[in-house]
Amino acid sequence: MTSMSRARVARRIAAGAAYGGGGIGLAGAAVVGLLLAEAQLARRHVNGNGADIRVPQADGLYGRAYAAPGVEALRLTLLGDSTAAGQGVHRAGQTPGALLASGLAAVAERPVKLRNVALPGAQSDDLDRQVALVLGNTDRVPDICVIMIGANDVTHRMPPTRSVRHLSSAVRRLRTAGAEVVVGTCPDLGTIEPVGQPLRWLARRASRQLAAAQTIGVVEQGGRTVSLGDLLGPEFEANPRELFGPDHYHPSAEGYATAAMAVLPTVCAALGLWPAEEERPDVFRREGFLPVARAAAEAASEAGTEVTAAMPTGPRGPWALLKRRRRRRVPEPETAPTSPTSPSGVRGS
Repeated sequence: MTSMSRARVARRIAAGAAYGGGGIGLAGAAVVGLLLAEAQLARRHVNGNGADIRVPQADGLYGRAYAAPGVEALRLTLLGDSTAAGQGVHRAGQTPGALLASGLAAVAERPVKLRNVALPGAQSDDLDRQVALVLGNTDRVPDICVIMIGANDVTHRMPPTRSVRHLSSAVRRLRTAGAEVVVGTCPDLGTIEPVGQPLRWLARRASRQLAAAQTIGVVEQGGRTVSLGDLLGPEFEANPRELFGPDHYHPSAEGYATAAMAVLPTVCAALGLWPAEEERPDVFRREGFLPVARAAAEAASEAGTEVTAAMPTGPRGPWALLKRRRRRRVPEPETAPTSPTSPSGVRGS
């Protein structure tokens, strides 16, 4: 599918989400049936291949070296599914939340307090519950929230309009409360090892369509997106044993580090911590201002690509800034204290 075609589909899905439509499917009924059948086979393979549905508890304070009187810790919260929770690794410091908290602390030179409410197996409709948990904490609204969601929506056949509607609502509620929001969009499911053809092609098409539509919905609510598509693409295909975890479905420690390196620059930029010279579009990296649907479609095909609102709506709709940020090494995470009262995931994705 071309970038322009994906942009048209993304616009239709996002419009359906905004205006209450729900009938735009990812494929015909026969194709969806095949997608579901093979996805169930893939999930059975995952669950029977030594997968541990528990996730390490990484909540706690990072960047303790920066703690000082009068220095308030930044608050980072992760929401979403098993990718946000860190399923597939065994140590807290290997989870994306710990990696992002450590990286953010190093850039900001401030402590970072991490909270993770993500749930393995979650679909986008669980974000309503997760956001309620986040905003129900009367202590303080997070400075920034990172959401990773979408893969289970595809494999469980949630209509993409419904998926985007729930995500947009979550972003709107968090932004209204005062938190910055960065969303890692639906990864490319066409590269998961247990998945065979023709599901690979169909899964890639469906996940990229959803990722593009998610971007439109998120940007319209004042959030930023980072494409995770190719993080389950060329790097995972080239190094499946290195970048996939033991279940061949969730990322390994190296895979989560790759994802964290893609998301961290956008997290820092959302908080005003990234170097000013890197905030200007670089024409040599094909960055610039585009209609939001076109930017969303291009981002869905290239991991680490950021999309954020940039200009008021014009004749061609809202505009966005597309950035291809350089990846930087994520600092080695600290060991975070674990909390016996903190929930851990109990469902596999």
